[in-house]
Amino acid sequence: MSSNPLDSQIPARHYATLLFLAVLWSSSFLVIKIAVVTIPPLTLTAARLFVAMAFLWVILIVKGEKLPVSGRAWMMCGLVGFFGNVLPFSLISWGEEVVTSGLTAVLMAMMPLSTVVLAHFFTEGDRLSPQRLFGIAIGFLGVVILVGPSVLAGLGDDAVRQIAIAAAGVSYGLTTVIARNMPPSNVLGRSVVIMLIGFLQLLPFALWFERPWTLEPSDQALLFAVHLGILPTAVASLVYLRLIAQRGAGFMAYINYLIPIMGVVWGAAILGEEITAQVLAALAAILMGLFVANYRKRKPTAD
Repeated sequence: MSSNPLDSQIPARHYATLLFLAVLWSSSFLVIKIAVVTIPPLTLTAARLFVAMAFLWVILIVKGEKLPVSGRAWMMCGLVGFFGNVLPFSLISWGEEVVTSGLTAVLMAMMPLSTVVLAHFFTEGDRLSPQRLFGIAIGFLGVVILVGPSVLAGLGDDAVRQIAIAAAGVSYGLTTVIARNMPPSNVLGRSVVIMLIGFLQLLPFALWFERPWTLEPSDQALLFAVHLGILPTAVASLVYLRLIAQRGAGFMAYINYLIPIMGVVWGAAILGEEITAQVLAALAAILMGLFVANYRKRKPTAD
């Protein structure tokens, strides 16, 4: 009998954790939309990473834990920081100047597909199968239902920017595989290093292009920057790294289908937007795809 945890039946708490992570990440959309009015995107992201790093480092000190010591661990944390924060954020920000948010959601669906393909070749226990591909296809259908099939008519209109957004989805997929293959170390220490390196990578660009010392951010924007750093970044990082170690890259890939749905839920909760039958149908398709992609028959036990 295999000792690989990915071979076991997936417990309900892991599905709940994936949903919780989607809630955390999707909560950032509305906050960013308000904060960027007075804090431009690169500066806001750099501030977000700095707050996350400081928050996690304080917890690290209080708990008496240590940062990773191996050069390989630091290198891989740097790759996660770059491919998971700096590169995709830059590509999405540039692409969304002309690409609609609905089409962006569809293009970002490259993340689940690229993740399972990369995981098949580079991660032990995350094998690509017709069942998993079928589940991903159902989830993709759910995203199309959510944004409306009409948005697909815009494919190819701004090809370079659309490719940039799709590349961001691939970048997130690559991040998931890298994170799954990181050398053993405590999750808290790894999270601190990821935030530190991501901040150092992004800071020069924020200083050069946005001259943050000339800005006059509102009190609300500063508060939102702190919120972004603590919840959707620091706390989400801890949840993300722990879940990917437990369930693998293929399971984590589905997060990109859940985030648009959770974004609609946040819009309904905060802005009073309507949750339509279209949204419920999309949610049903996405959850069905998640179940199909990850379903495993329970092995019979001896009496």
